[in-house]
Amino acid sequence: MCGICGFTGTLPDGRTVLTNMMNRIIHRGPDGAGQFINDDMTMGFRRLSIIDLNTGDQPMFNEDKSMVITFNGEIYN
Repeated sequence: MCGICGFTGTLPDGRTVLTNMMNRIIHRGPDGAGQFINDDMTMGFRRLSIIDLNTGDQPMFNEDKSMVITFNGEIYN
């Protein structure tokens, strides 16, 4: 199972806090990592590549990058 972490709002050292959170859950996803940081939200993702899809990098964005999501699972159809 992949690892997801993050927080809402801002912190003066938010990037460092997120990196530390992601390092704590590295055992949940040693195959990859991703981050998203803006003024409202900070989220991190640690990837466990069971099926080894090349398209499994997260967080994922829609076509115009106006929305972002991170999750554990797969999208069909």
